[in-house]
Amino acid sequence: MKLLKLLRNLLIIIIVFFLLFKAGTYVYLKVTPKLEIDSANNILLYDHDKNLFFRGNESKEWVELKDISEYVINSTVYTEDKHFYSHNGFDYLRILKAGLTNITSGETKQGASTITQQYAKNLFLNFDKTWKRKWDEMWYTMKIENSYSKDEILEGYLNTINYGHGMYGVENAANFYFNKSSKELDLAEAAMITGIPKSPSNYSPIVDFNTAKKRQLLVLDALVANKIITEEEKNQAYQEQLHIVGEKNIKNSSTLMYFHDAVLEELETISSIPKSLNDTKGLKIYTTLDSNAQNILEENINHSIPKEEQIQTASVMMNPSNGAILALVGGKDYNVSSFNRAMDSKRQVGSTMKPYLYYAALENGFTSSTSFTSEQTTFNLSNHSTYSPKNNNDVYGNKPISMAAAIAYSENIYAVKTHLFLGQDALINVARKVGIQSNLQKIPSLPLGTNEINILEMASGYSAFANLGHKVTPHLITRIEDKDGKVLYTYKEKKEKVLDESLCFILNNMLTATYDKDYIDYNYPTALSIAPKMTHKYALKSGTTSTDNWNIGYNKDLLTAVWVGYDNNQELKSSEYKYAQNIWLNSMERYLEGKDEGWYETPENVSSMLVDPISGKPALENAEKSKLMYFIKGSEPTDTNTVFDEKFKESIAF
Repeated sequence: MKLLKLLRNLLIIIIVFFLLFKAGTYVYLKVTPKLEIDSANNILLYDHDKNLFFRGNESKEWVELKDISEYVINSTVYTEDKHFYSHNGFDYLRILKAGLTNITSGETKQGASTITQQYAKNLFLNFDKTWKRKWDEMWYTMKIENSYSKDEILEGYLNTINYGHGMYGVENAANFYFNKSSKELDLAEAAMITGIPKSPSNYSPIVDFNTAKKRQLLVLDALVANKIITEEEKNQAYQEQLHIVGEKNIKNSSTLMYFHDAVLEELETISSIPKSLNDTKGLKIYTTLDSNAQNILEENINHSIPKEEQIQTASVMMNPSNGAILALVGGKDYNVSSFNRAMDSKRQVGSTMKPYLYYAALENGFTSSTSFTSEQTTFNLSNHSTYSPKNNNDVYGNKPISMAAAIAYSENIYAVKTHLFLGQDALINVARKVGIQSNLQKIPSLPLGTNEINILEMASGYSAFANLGHKVTPHLITRIEDKDGKVLYTYKEKKEKVLDESLCFILNNMLTATYDKDYIDYNYPTALSIAPKMTHKYALKSGTTSTDNWNIGYNKDLLTAVWVGYDNNQELKSSEYKYAQNIWLNSMERYLEGKDEGWYETPENVSSMLVDPISGKPALENAEKSKLMYFIKGSEPTDTNTVFDEKFKESIAF
């Protein structure tokens, strides 16, 4: 009896406490200022000329609830939150049911967010994924429910949710997918659109029509289950042939949203921006976007890669002097795939890894003329295994070649010999200095690019060569203001001297050998075919694996990195290896058209000398072929320079 009495008293205390808490919360919500949900989380993005290129929830396409199709309203309510008009912001029965389902299944199979909760999340809490955010979401849900009618909440929700492909709000979505106003949508169209926000990258009819149809059927089934439509109406709607307008009706570039998404990803990392955007009443974000560069990159992707092919690309154009990203493309077409490969993927980089190695070599006493023998080689390693790399197409000079020639042909044998001669930490140390953070394995094949690295990382790393030794931070945001113009954040340039200016100058000149006809010998420079189209001087390196193709090149004013490959790691066809090269060349040339040369002045401690470009030895007076190469003063080659194979065999213990 005592136990029952104790339990009864405890239950009474809990109920009283709950009622007091609820009453106190209600009073507090009434006396605190009303949330301005019509202006919160408005995000405006500006390019570097302060031209507006994206308008977030402050959309000109806001429509009142009375001007939205009843089919959309009913589909949304009965799919997302059928008790919307009867609960106070939280569906406790649904929360309990979802919790039990998730516990018994051991997976998160069901969610229990109401429309109000989703609206609160969309309006205020995009950038934080902590328990505090969960609490804030609950609090804002109560504030919204206390301050606005159900129709006002539903209207705001329908005008702000993401329907995919950069379309926020039902009016924008209706125009995009069906070239109609939201009021004109029929049952089939409304059910299709309603299904998208749960996962726009999966349920968009442009991304995967069959999956979108399955989702549409679930929406229609929910309407039947709640007696909003009949089984016959459902079948008619499901069988209706939909005419998806999609990208034909898009008003923006097909790649600009990749830049937009990258900006929001960077926004999450800026601690000075309030986690609750209700404090800002919206944001004005000024970016590094050069709209001309973005258009040039997009046009060259469209021109170079056939639209019907499944092959993808990621491309970045950057100002190497300060890390400002001028243009960014995460795929061929955002309307087809919103996955941002420039930000969120890593791929094998192939021979674009070699410049880090050759800088390390210069740092350790190598010169442009330092020679190893180009020949088939099997390396005996310390773990009693062997390694037998091959040159492209099994082409070997069977003679000593200079470092410059090795760069021109992208020689694998020379690279591995250099890597093992220096010690396998040397390449990694340089890569880390310039900002490569990806995992780099200490293996003989590392300079051949067998590790996977993100394209933005690679562009950042190469920028240290392009700006003669400074590590810079790739960035897209220069300034952020709130709705009233108060500055919340200003980018502070981060520039750290990590490499030697003179060695970078020498390396940059060696990287022009990749398209220089003076290096035609037993092999051809890797980019020789595009040399006639160049009107500027560039440092350039390509990278090729069976599944990935890269081109990264620059002068002091502009750096462009391009990757091409398949998302599923499908092997590239021989004809597809030209895509990255063409995108890179045409984008660089278009952007720099009419601009100054943009090459580098020779440092005071660097000398130049005519040498045989293949052997690296001083050029004879009547030499058939000679090339001006650069050296740290005092390190110029002589006729008696040793071919490093001898030292290699003597000094290396693998």
